[in-house]
Amino acid sequence: MTRLRADDLTLTYEQSTVATGLSVEIPDGSFTVIIGPNACGKSTLLKALARMLKPQAGVVQLDGKAITSQRSKDVAKRLGLLPQSSTAPGGITVGDLVARGRYPHQSVLRQWSAEDEAVVAESMRLTGVAGLAERVVDELSGGQRQRVWLAMVLAQRTPILLLDEPTTFLDIAHQIEVLDLCADLHAGGEHTLVAVLHDLNQACRYATNLVVMRPGGTVAAQGDPSRIVTAELVEDVFGLRCRVVDDPETGTPMIVPAARQKRARRGSGEGGSEDHGPVAVHEDAAL
Repeated sequence: MTRLRADDLTLTYEQSTVATGLSVEIPDGSFTVIIGPNACGKSTLLKALARMLKPQAGVVQLDGKAITSQRSKDVAKRLGLLPQSSTAPGGITVGDLVARGRYPHQSVLRQWSAEDEAVVAESMRLTGVAGLAERVVDELSGGQRQRVWLAMVLAQRTPILLLDEPTTFLDIAHQIEVLDLCADLHAGGEHTLVAVLHDLNQACRYATNLVVMRPGGTVAAQGDPSRIVTAELVEDVFGLRCRVVDDPETGTPMIVPAARQKRARRGSGEGGSEDHGPVAVHEDAAL
C-alpha cells in the first residue's frame, strides 16, 4: 500500500485556483522529486501533502486515512517537513534547534529522555553538523544552516520526509552537498523522500520517481526519469527546445537546451518542429 497519496485534489492559494483534479501517488521507499514550471503548483502540492494546506476538494491520504482527520502529533510522528524558507529564533544554538525535532514525541507523561538525546546526536552526525552543536544558527553559512534544518527534521524520526526546494539560495557546491545527503538518507532504506526542485538535471540525477507538473496543476508524466524524460516532454511542459542525452557521470537523462539561434528560428516560425536533432535517447517515454 502507498502510504502517502493525493486523490483528485482542487488546490487554491491566495484565492486563486492552482490545481484541479490533481492525483499523485508517492511510492514507498522512493526519492520522489516534483518538478515543473514556475507557478504550476509544485510547492502548493507539497503543502497539501504536509497537511499545511487543506484542499478545496479531494483528499490527501496518509496510511489509508484522510490526513486532515488525523491528530497533528500523530501526523508529525510519520511525516516531517523542511519548508522552503525557515527562520530560527534569535540566538538559538544548533543543538537546541535540532532538539526541537523531538517535540512530537514529548507529552506530559514523556519528557526529555536519553533516547531523545541519542536521536538528536545521531541526526547531527548524519547531517555533518555535530561539530556545530554550540554554534548560533544565525552565524552559519547557507549550506550549514540547511543541514541543521534537515537534522531537525531527521530528529522527528519520521519515515516520510517532505523537502520544499531544499537547494534554494545555495551555490552549486552546496546544492550538490545537500542533494547527496538526501540521496544517502534514501539509500539507507528507512526514508521515503519527496522534494520540490527547480533544476531538471538535478532532479533526473537524484530522483527514483519523477513527478512532472505542467501549468494548471496537472501531471504531465510520472515515473523513473530514464523512462519518461524526453525532448518532447521538456518542450511540452517547459516550452524549451532541447536534446536529452545521457549524463556522462551517472547515465541519467541530461537536458541540453538548443542553441539560441535554433530557438530563435523556432520562435519566428522557421524550421518547424524538425530541428530536434538526435533526441531519441530514451524511447520508451510514457507521456
